[in-house]
Amino acid sequence: METFRFHPGTTPLVVSIPHCGTHVPEAIANRLSPAARALPDTDWHVDRLYDFAAGMGASVLSATHSRYVVDLNRPPENRPLYPGADNTELCPTTTFAREPVYRPGAAPEADEIAERVARYWRPYHTRLAEALAAIEARHGIVVLFDAHSIRSEVPRFFQGRLPDLNLGTAGGASAAPTLAETLVAVCRNTSVFSHVLNGRFIGGYITRAYGRPDDGVHALQLEQAQITYMLEDPPYRYLPARADRVRPLLRALIEAMLGWAEGRARTGGVAPT
Repeated sequence: METFRFHPGTTPLVVSIPHCGTHVPEAIANRLSPAARALPDTDWHVDRLYDFAAGMGASVLSATHSRYVVDLNRPPENRPLYPGADNTELCPTTTFAREPVYRPGAAPEADEIAERVARYWRPYHTRLAEALAAIEARHGIVVLFDAHSIRSEVPRFFQGRLPDLNLGTAGGASAAPTLAETLVAVCRNTSVFSHVLNGRFIGGYITRAYGRPDDGVHALQLEQAQITYMLEDPPYRYLPARADRVRPLLRALIEAMLGWAEGRARTGGVAPT
């Protein structure tokens, strides 16, 4: 089975969706715990939420395999994203609810983790890097939008209820401030959904590794509370009536990113700070 799906676009925008995959190879699936077999930490339906992006000219890269196979938004050497905080690993061994991912004694060892990186992690990142390089060469600038979702309440990682929309630019290091300000302004135009910039989620490995604003590559992450569009408990159903309330805002964010990037492309990729 292919490890990712890629739709090439025509604009300076790449949408990455690394946690929407649900496929688990049989050899791994047979070792999962009962709690993990439901894949509770999936970014459910995020590819459906953004199914309009390709039609707007964005390149779209989405994962096919579950993050329980390998987490595409973690460093390949398994460094913690948030030192000193509770982190999940490159090949997670516990769910967000601190339940074991594997049956006793069945967790992967170092050799298997390295093999999963080579087979599943590396192809996604190779394709992403190639797309960013080609688009930056063509337009002089590229915006990478890393799309995620998570339960609105996960005590393991944060207290209370998460804001609906959590934008992250690695504390300002991965994208020009003017891009972040543009997106925050879009969020402010709605009184329905709460938002924050560089709050609990400042961006994972993808945002931090690829964002090089001085070189014309601007990366940001959106961590969206799942309560805004789906049922957060099994069977994790997509709720069209609820999703249809937030999708216009997501489209507006994509339009704002495109407008910002295309404006800089016409001026040689210069992005004011």
